[in-house]
Amino acid sequence: MSFSLSSAMAKAGGAVPLLRNSRIGQYVYPVVAPEFQNWRSEQMAWRHSAVLFDQSHHMDELIVEGPQAAEFLDHHGINAFANFDLNRAKHYVPVTPAGHVIGDHIIFREREDKFVLVGRAPTSNWLMFCAAYGKWNVRLRYDPRSPSRPEGERVLREHYRFQIQGPEAPKVFEKMNGGPIPDIKFFHVDWINIGSKRVQALRHGMSGAPGLEIWGPYKDKDYIHSTILQAARDAGVNLVQCGSRAYSTNTLESGWIPSPLPGIYTGDGMLADYRDWLGADSYEAAGSIGGSLASDNIEDYYTTPFELGYDFYIGWKKPDFVGKAALAAMKGSPRNRKKVTFEWNRDDVLACIATAFEPGTPAKWIDFPVSNYASSSADAIQRDGKTVGMSMFAGFSWNERAVLSLGVVAQDVQVGDILTLLWGEPEPTGKTSTEPHRQVPIRVRVAPTPYAAEARTNYADSWRTKG
Repeated sequence: MSFSLSSAMAKAGGAVPLLRNSRIGQYVYPVVAPEFQNWRSEQMAWRHSAVLFDQSHHMDELIVEGPQAAEFLDHHGINAFANFDLNRAKHYVPVTPAGHVIGDHIIFREREDKFVLVGRAPTSNWLMFCAAYGKWNVRLRYDPRSPSRPEGERVLREHYRFQIQGPEAPKVFEKMNGGPIPDIKFFHVDWINIGSKRVQALRHGMSGAPGLEIWGPYKDKDYIHSTILQAARDAGVNLVQCGSRAYSTNTLESGWIPSPLPGIYTGDGMLADYRDWLGADSYEAAGSIGGSLASDNIEDYYTTPFELGYDFYIGWKKPDFVGKAALAAMKGSPRNRKKVTFEWNRDDVLACIATAFEPGTPAKWIDFPVSNYASSSADAIQRDGKTVGMSMFAGFSWNERAVLSLGVVAQDVQVGDILTLLWGEPEPTGKTSTEPHRQVPIRVRVAPTPYAAEARTNYADSWRTKG
C-alpha cells in the first residue's frame, strides 16, 4: 500500500487535493507531430476533403482471451453482449459498483474467446484488476500507450492504427483496395487490401463523415502509411495528415466526452481494494483536475452513463453485472444531468484573451485549438449564480468558427438557454499547466450534442442519434 493510489491520497489529504495539485502538466498526445500543415487546415479536412489520423500511440490496448473472456467482459461492462458476434465492435463502458463511469474503450471481437480493447488507461487498469480480483479464467495482454515524452527513444507498439475519414475518403479506400471495398456496416469489421497487405477495417467516423479505422502489426506501419498516401495521390484526393494538436478537437463537433474522471476514489470493498492495487504512478494517481468547479467532494466530478448518453447501452436483461443495482436505482431520476454542447460567446472569449495584453493579473489563457489544461476538466456552469452543470472538454472548431465545450447540465436546462461558464480557477494550485490568473465569466449558449449537423444526422443508430 505504500506505493498505491490509497497512500498517495492519504499523503495529499484526499483525492481532491491530490488531483487539483497534480504536477503532471498538460495531457500529451504522444509521438505524432503537432501539425503536418496547420491545425486549421487539418480540421477543415474531415469536413471538406479527407483526413488521416495516426492513432497508433495515444491509446492503451488490452487483449482479453480465454474460456471466460466473453463472460468476464460482459460482467464488467454495462453493454449487452447478446448481439456481439464476430467481426463486430462496441463502445464498451464499465462502471463502479456505485454506477459511476470509469471510462470507455472500443472493443473488437476477433474470436469467440478473444477481444481487443482500445482506449484510455482507466478502463484498462480496471479490467486488469478485475481479472485478478475475481479469479477469472482469462489471459490479459497489456500494451500501454506510448510514453508522453519519449525523449528521442524508439517507440514500439503491438499494432499500428490509422483512421481515414471525410467526404472524399471513399475514393481513397477504393484506390488503396484496388477496387470497391465491401459494404461494411457501422461498427462492423471486414478485411480490405492496402497494397500487398490484407488488413482489418472498422466502419467508423469520429466527426460524422464516412470513415474506416484500420490496424495491423506495427512492423507494417511505414508501408501502410506510405501506401495510403500514394493511393490518395492516385485518386486525386487532398488527404491531409492530422497532427496531435487538431486530433482531439474533432470530438467537439461529434460530441464524445473523452476524459470523464474515473469514479473510483470513493467506495468500500472492491473499490477500496482497487485503490490499494493501483500504483502511485498510475493515471488515476498522477492525473489532474482543472477548472472552476472546485469542490471538496470528489464525487461532484463523477458522471454516470445516463449523463453521458450511454444509458441505451445498458443490458438490463443480463442477470448481473457490476453496477446494475446502482444504475437501476438511478434510472429515471431527475438528478441525472444530460449532455450538451456549450457555444462560448465570441465577445467574452475575445475579452478574456485581451487581458493577456493588459497590465495586472490576466484571465486564464484560452489555448487554441484545445483549451483543456488538465487530464479531466471541470468548469462550473451557472444560472443566476447557481451551479447547474459542468463543462468537461473545450476547444476551438475552425469548421464552426467557435469555441465549444462538452459537458452536462441539469434536466431543466434547454437548448438555446444562455448560461455562464466560470473560466479559471478560484485558488492557486500546484498544477504546472496553470499560470497566475483571475476568474472571468463567459456566456455560453446551450446547443445540441453533437454540435455538427452531419454528426447528428449521418451516424448510424447510436448515442449520437439517440440524443
